[in-house]
Amino acid sequence: MSINRREFLQTLAIASAGGLGLHSSFSAAQKSADQFYEIPKFGNVHLLHFTDCHAQLLPMHYREPNVNIGIGSQMNRMPHLVGDYFLKANHLSAATLDAHAFTYLNFIDAANSYGRMGGFAHLATLVKQLKASRPGALLLDGGDTWQGSATALWSNGQDMANAALALGVDIMTAHWEMTLGEVRVMEIINTDFKGKIEFLAQNIKTTDFEDPVFPSYSLRNMNGVQVAIIGQAFPYTPIANPAYFTPNWTFGIQEEHLQKTIDEVVKKGAKVVVLLSHNGMDVDLKLASRVRGLHAILGGHTHDGVPIPVKVKNPGGITLVTNAGSNGKFLGVLDFDVKGGKPVDFRYQLLPIFSNLIPEDLSMANLIQKMRSPYESRLQEPLATTDALLYRRGNFNGSFDQLILDGLLAQKDAEIAFSPGFRWGTALLPGQSITMEQLLDQTAITYPYTTVNMMSGSTIKTVLEDVADNLFNPDPYYQQGGDMVRVGGLQYSIDPAASMGNRISEMHLNGQRIDADKNYKVAGWAPVSGESKEKGGEPIWDLVARHLKEIKTVKARRLNTPTIRGMKGNQGIEDI
Repeated sequence: MSINRREFLQTLAIASAGGLGLHSSFSAAQKSADQFYEIPKFGNVHLLHFTDCHAQLLPMHYREPNVNIGIGSQMNRMPHLVGDYFLKANHLSAATLDAHAFTYLNFIDAANSYGRMGGFAHLATLVKQLKASRPGALLLDGGDTWQGSATALWSNGQDMANAALALGVDIMTAHWEMTLGEVRVMEIINTDFKGKIEFLAQNIKTTDFEDPVFPSYSLRNMNGVQVAIIGQAFPYTPIANPAYFTPNWTFGIQEEHLQKTIDEVVKKGAKVVVLLSHNGMDVDLKLASRVRGLHAILGGHTHDGVPIPVKVKNPGGITLVTNAGSNGKFLGVLDFDVKGGKPVDFRYQLLPIFSNLIPEDLSMANLIQKMRSPYESRLQEPLATTDALLYRRGNFNGSFDQLILDGLLAQKDAEIAFSPGFRWGTALLPGQSITMEQLLDQTAITYPYTTVNMMSGSTIKTVLEDVADNLFNPDPYYQQGGDMVRVGGLQYSIDPAASMGNRISEMHLNGQRIDADKNYKVAGWAPVSGESKEKGGEPIWDLVARHLKEIKTVKARRLNTPTIRGMKGNQGIEDI
């Protein structure tokens, strides 16, 4: 890896701020940057893994949560640790590059010091470097790749298909890809990806005869070792997203079929068996305890950056479970040493992608520029500026979510507003301009309709209880990922550890207790029903863009979050 003189000056500043050590020579600073990504080759089976990039082709900021509550057996365990608790559990030091990559701590100052993260041109450089040192290495894409940006929305996923091919992806599975619809998904797979990228999902079948829609696995010979990669798409796609996008396909965890698939690939000679999963970390941990024969689960969906694999015991031995973060911030590197027909050791590192420390791959940079060019004027349309940090991630609210809620309340003249608990969406630092591109980083979906409905107090409670159970059910198989629905106007209390139907209490609006029998005007967006599609509705980005142009400047404001009860001692919460 090499860097030019301008990048060298940036590296000096980054190295000093990040604890890499300030050097007075070009070669010394170059060495420090290189060493951060210098991963010695180990073993004879090599897997590279990224997931949940959500169509972020350019470097960006993404703030990790200060609230990520674990319930029951997951309390105070990875991935439900935040801030200082996270650093301690993963043996990371404060005020370092890793601390910024993996936690929310000192986010604004650290982001200004270390710069942006991710970007496919920088990721491509690292992938090429690692593949060159690891013969036969496979690049695995865990899904949520074709959705999450303006250009992915406007190109119907074509920009990300092109980028995946240029990046050298070998195998992928999926979730949000399905919101492009069955026809478009199959078009990309059967044309762009044919003979180049394998699309795997052992848990997707046809609704009529339960035939497999996609191959369940891929068998590869790597350095004389048979390696099996099994695909696991998001099990709850037709529930979490509109079912009308995939009317002919069924999903589900399909644990029994997975075990049969594992047994099949082992019978065919696989010595290393890996699940490329989009289940979410908690689901993967439970799954790993119940099936035998998996050596590792490379997971996604819940956006958890997990630097140390969790070792899960099961009837067949031990399965390593990891999750590789989101937004192109990380690249996982898993190496197995296989001897005598079985893995005897492994090495794993989750590498944060600091774009100031990795030069762009010019061919990828040129491709991205070419793909963005037709949309550039629309992308750069100015909407407002922000005086506050704008971010999304967290169990209950984020400041960009609050902005969307404020827009819904104002533009729809509503009493209460709901916004989905999506975990994708980039962060903006104070003083930055908010453009249409950055707004679409938060809202770019294929069902963006805004809604206004009259809802009774009892119905509102039911909605909150249902979402809370999805997030906090102690059985991971009943969790569908995502965070709590964001709420504007309404105040309430929540006990995440309570039983279903009993988590939500003390609901108030403007100081008055919510009346179960009274109707309230509620605005929202991203409805999943077919009826809502037929009805239509103003796209959320148009509504928020109008709101931003009216207010001109986004001021810092207190987030509307619930009063959290019963969580004393929970290390998934840090107040800020």
